Amino acid sequence: MTYFFILLSLFILEIAYFKFADHFNIIDKPNERSSHTTITLRGGGIIFYFAALIFFVLSKGQYPWFFLGLTSMALISFLDDIYTLSNKIRLLVHFSSVLLMAYQLQIFSMPWYYLVITFVVVVGVINAYNFMDGINGITACYSLAVGGLMMIVNYKLHFIAQDLLAYSLLGLLVFAFFNFRTRAKCFAGDVGAVTIAFILLFALGALIIKTGNLIYILFLSVYGVDAVWTIAQRLYRRENIFEAHRSHLYQYLGNEAKVNKLVVSFLYGLTQFLIGWLVIGISHEVYTTQLIFACALILGLSIVYLVLKELVIRRFVLK
Repeated sequence: MTYFFILLSLFILEIAYFKFADHFNIIDKPNERSSHTTITLRGGGIIFYFAALIFFVLSKGQYPWFFLGLTSMALISFLDDIYTLSNKIRLLVHFSSVLLMAYQLQIFSMPWYYLVITFVVVVGVINAYNFMDGINGITACYSLAVGGLMMIVNYKLHFIAQDLLAYSLLGLLVFAFFNFRTRAKCFAGDVGAVTIAFILLFALGALIIKTGNLIYILFLSVYGVDAVWTIAQRLYRRENIFEAHRSHLYQYLGNEAKVNKLVVSFLYGLTQFLIGWLVIGISHEVYTTQLIFACALILGLSIVYLVLKELVIRRFVLK
C-alpha cells in the first residue's frame, strides 16, 4: 500500500509540474537536430527528484550528503533547461555534487586516486546519460533496466536502502507513462537525465564499494559503448562533441532507418537488462573469468554496434 500511495503521489506531482511548465512555457521546440517534430513540455524528469525527496523525508534524512548533491544537480539542471547556463557554472556544480556523493560513500577515507577516478567516471557518465536522452522512452527503459538490476542484487547484498531504488523506479514508471508513447506528453530534460543518472551512480558506487567488484560497471555497458564510440567518431570527423547532434546509433535507427522509436528504446533497455543478468551470474566467478567476460563483452558489443551503425548509415544516410 505504501508503494501504491507513493506512485499516486508521484502521478499528482507530475501532473502539477505539467501545469507549471505549461504556464511558464517550459517547452522543447524541435529543430534540425531534434528527433521529435512537435512542441513538447520539457523537464518531466523532475519527477525523479521528487521520488528521491519523498524517500529522504520518509527515511528521516538518510544519505544527507548524497541528497544535498542531488538537490544541487537537479536545481542547476532545471535552470539550464530554462535559461541555458554556461558550461563553467554547470561543471562547478557537478564537481561539488560529486564530492558530496563521494563523501557520502566514504571515498575520502580511501587513497586519493579513488576520488579522482570517481569524479571522472561520475561526471562522464552523467554527461553521457544526458546526451543519450534523445528519443521517446529511452531514458525510462534504460533506467528501469539498470535500476531493476540493482534492486535484484540489493535484495541479497543490502548495499543501499531498497526504498531509494524502489521510489526511483516508481518515478520512472510515472515518467514512462507520459513519455513512452509515439507523441510524448513530456521529455525528461537535463533535470531528468542528470538526476536519474546521479541516483543510479550513487547506488552503483555503493554496490562496487560493498563488494569490491568492478564487474558491476557493466550495468552501464550499452550506454557506455554507444556514447564512447559516438564521441570517438565525432572527434575523428573534427566535430564539436558538445554540440547537439543526431549521430548515436539509436538516432540513426529511429530517424533515418525509420524503426519505431519506442521499439529502439525498449531494445536498448532489454539488451542492458540481459547483459546485467549475465553480469550478476558471472560476479561470483574468479577475477580472471570476470576479466575475460568483461573484455569479450565490450569487444562484442563494440563490433555489433559499429557494424550495425555502418550498415544503417550506408543503407539510409548515404543512399
